Amino acid sequence: MKRLHRPLLWSCTTLLLCLGAPAQAADADAAKLYRDKGCIPCHGAAGRTPLNENYPIIAGQPAGYLYNQMRDIKSGERNSVLSPVMTTLMGGVADDDMRLIAAWLAAQ
Repeated sequence: MKRLHRPLLWSCTTLLLCLGAPAQAADADAAKLYRDKGCIPCHGAAGRTPLNENYPIIAGQPAGYLYNQMRDIKSGERNSVLSPVMTTLMGGVADDDMRLIAAWLAAQ
């Protein structure tokens, strides 16, 4: 009986590890996008440590909210004193990339 359980256990474990791999890859891709698009100098490595008090802590915010903010900044709909820098940076970020970054930040 124990011999029957061991292959089943290994099969289940392997399946669970394989199912988790795409999520880990997406997290790594999103973290790389966040870094490569120039977010770290102002918002910190994980969106928790802004450069100064005028920059928001973006980690842990809802993904939809973060995506909408990025989209509105990129389009110019959202405008503030800090917007020119953000608008320039967001100009190089594709919609799908904004969604990935937003989801990653929400999980931080």
